[in-house]
Amino acid sequence: QVQVVESGGGLVQPGGSLRLSCAASGSIISIYVMGWYRQDPGKQREMVARVVNGGSTNYADSVKGRFTISRDNAKNMVYLQMNSLKPEDTAVYYCYAEVLEPGRGGLSPVRSGYWGQGTQVIVSS
Repeated sequence: QVQVVESGGGLVQPGGSLRLSCAASGSIISIYVMGWYRQDPGKQREMVARVVNGGSTNYADSVKGRFTISRDNAKNMVYLQMNSLKPEDTAVYYCYAEVLEPGRGGLSPVRSGYWGQGTQVIVSS
């Protein structure tokens, strides 16, 4: 089994910064993708930023130039540095990890996706 745990959310004033951290642990052979998504009540979950194995990154247009995703492959961790925060960035932020894990019962390894429990980010004065 694989666990994904986020940390670092909180309350920040507009224009401020926050850094989110996410750790993936458990029976992991390798990680294909780690990323951050966010969701406001009543809205669909949206991709914020993601980094694939090899280092390529993708960002939502709304956060380009303000957010930076980085990954520590040795620790199976991903970070999201959020600068120049706006009230519209308020949401629950979820970490996602797509991993290769051992198959059950001796079967071949399988590719699976796991979500963290989410961390609240509130941008407000």
